[in-house]
Amino acid sequence: MKYLTFRDLQSKLGNRGRTTIYRDVEAGRLPRPVKIGSRLYWCEDAVNAAIAALAE
Repeated sequence: MKYLTFRDLQSKLGNRGRTTIYRDVEAGRLPRPVKIGSRLYWCEDAVNAAIAALAE
């Protein structure tokens, strides 16, 4: 399982803004991040599944 940093996630989503990404998380369009230490990470598999679901 690979985890994405916020910058990785932002890049994967076409350099979307921080506010837009967190709005998508709150609306359930993107998975919630996991806190490891003091940083937030997103599971790449969950992000890919969310993108695929939105593309349908």
